Amino acid sequence: MFFPPRQRDVIRLLAGPTRPRFQVKSYLAGTIDRSEHRLPRRGDQFSAHSGLSSERSFAILYDMTVIATHDISTDPDHDSAIGDDDTPTPIDDVASEIADREATLPFYEILTYPADYTLEVLVDKWRKKEIVIPKFQRRFVWNQTQSSKLIDSFLQGLPVPSIFLYQDLTDPRLVVVDGQQRLKTIAYYFSGVFGDADDGPRREFCLTGLEEDSPFEGLSYESLGDRHPAAFAKLNNSVLRAFLIRQFDPADDTSIYHVFERLNTGGTQLLPQEIRNCVHHGPFNDLLVDLNCHPAWRILFGKDSPDRRQRDVELILRFFALMTQGSTYKKPMKNFLNQFMKSHKRCDKSLLDEYRCTFENTANLILDKLGEKPFHIRRAGLNAAVFDCVFSAVAQNLDSVPDDFSERYSSLIARSEFLECATSGTTDQDIVARRMSLAIEAFGWTDRV
Repeated sequence: MFFPPRQRDVIRLLAGPTRPRFQVKSYLAGTIDRSEHRLPRRGDQFSAHSGLSSERSFAILYDMTVIATHDISTDPDHDSAIGDDDTPTPIDDVASEIADREATLPFYEILTYPADYTLEVLVDKWRKKEIVIPKFQRRFVWNQTQSSKLIDSFLQGLPVPSIFLYQDLTDPRLVVVDGQQRLKTIAYYFSGVFGDADDGPRREFCLTGLEEDSPFEGLSYESLGDRHPAAFAKLNNSVLRAFLIRQFDPADDTSIYHVFERLNTGGTQLLPQEIRNCVHHGPFNDLLVDLNCHPAWRILFGKDSPDRRQRDVELILRFFALMTQGSTYKKPMKNFLNQFMKSHKRCDKSLLDEYRCTFENTANLILDKLGEKPFHIRRAGLNAAVFDCVFSAVAQNLDSVPDDFSERYSSLIARSEFLECATSGTTDQDIVARRMSLAIEAFGWTDRV
């Protein structure tokens, strides 16, 4: 649904360490209950409601500048998180790496406007794949009783929480930011079967767990139409409000990264690579996921199965970014990787093939020369800083690896200056550059820089 520019509330997202703040950029004066709200003035500041059970909330300016607070932490329908898994991974999270991951970035101006879709329209968009679920999000987890109660809420005219959709500047499809469980429930009921097709045999979706005297208990979508045509029509025409989010300035789509980050502050917070997996989905992202299963890499990483939080995938991205654009690196690392991933979202097959070959050859060589888990220099796990510089140095010099590579590596990680660069300020621009130089020098490749 398209809203003319004059009906869009333009807001400015100001990044902060905890609560997001919004500044009124412009607004449309319209009908509003002035006994409860005043029209905000240009420059007014708003923050997440301090009275909520936690600071984990997301405020959004919508509907002629009425402020609504979406409390993710107390919303049982919230479903942006990937689930409850937070299995420890063999990565040495030094303080500088943690600080970089939590870094906030400059403000964006984004457009947010409401769209009232009927369920019939939403299902049609779903079937046409005009609405997509990011791969990083957890699978459908609601049981049939929970799903039935959502359908019953529409049948009774009860309020249902809104969903959030992001619209890319170059992709007409709508990406689900929040609302997967609700959207899938509606699609399943309209299709007549419950659950994802790849979860095995599916059963007929008949409403269950409703009130004992409910006339809709046990009814499928088809039988609802046969027995209660008025209720059937009401369900089809019920409205689920969606908030569509588009970036206004700068002229790219990088703000979605932070929208995901802000909305997903309840439950298990998404890590940067999980968000990139959604925001920059495409052939390059698929390559990263595929390379993450390379046998030699799994042994080097120190974990047989891929990390569910994609921290291992992020290391592969970090390698490619520093290997090819290390000379232009600027802190924070999180933003550097965001930009690299974005620039490679639609790269051609020849480059992908080159990247695949480089990574696999490098992993195979390092495993052959150093054995398993060579980058675990402390008991805490794999050190990302040691990994990025050594892997990058080797990848750029695969044709001239010295015979005493293992001995040279042992000397490198025993060097105090290198250890300092690998355990302190690891994402600082000068530290990254110095670490790379030390690694190249250690293997005798100084003249190739």
